[in-house]
Amino acid sequence: MLLTIDVGNTRIKAAVFEQNTLVELFVFTQETLLTETEHILNMFPKIKKLVIASVGNIEKELFLSLEDIVEIHFITHESKFPFTNLYSTPTTLGIDRMVLASGAVKQFPNQNRLVIDTGTCITYDFVDENDNYLGGAISPGLRLRYEALHQQTAKLPLLTKSYPENFIGNSTQESIHSGVINGVGLEIDGFIELYKNQYPKFIIILTGGDTEFLAMRLKNTIFANSNFLLESLNQTFQYNQND
Repeated sequence: MLLTIDVGNTRIKAAVFEQNTLVELFVFTQETLLTETEHILNMFPKIKKLVIASVGNIEKELFLSLEDIVEIHFITHESKFPFTNLYSTPTTLGIDRMVLASGAVKQFPNQNRLVIDTGTCITYDFVDENDNYLGGAISPGLRLRYEALHQQTAKLPLLTKSYPENFIGNSTQESIHSGVINGVGLEIDGFIELYKNQYPKFIIILTGGDTEFLAMRLKNTIFANSNFLLESLNQTFQYNQND
């Protein structure tokens, strides 16, 4: 068995895998990282390997205290990936985006793929049918947009995500919800249309913390999987082991 951990900007997600089958999923904070990880390892004593990808502010040394009970592997820019990285600044490309691209290649071979990750930031990553990673885009996620409206203005309240009743907001709160939620939906659909103009056929993979919230509001047909990064992390590790 194998434990994958995705250290994000806001929270940490972990998954236990039996080969390619996701057995159980966990979500916790950076403050409880060690205790939660130890708890998972105690729950599943058959776990022999821990695979980590991090874009958050967690030092590698924090995990090293677990070396006596589990074999630790970090996915880094030096790891092997099943695509050709054509990003002009490859060392600045986030590990999370590289892992997502890797999973897209492994799960959807021989086709164009657009991965949209709806986390703290919304990232767009495109890998063509020849397994060339071309790049994408980065924009603020839902939470960041709500926070920016509150923090960068004098009187707008801090709200949590909620579907607007109408695209014409008839109160300040409804106007904020309309601007944020409809704005993100129109942005995602707009980006998809831009890709369609250049690539008539490709699969769209929607993932990240806001996957379920946004999926039904998009007009395009998508493959929605909120755990795609954790699955991709497992597949990227297997690719490195077997290569």
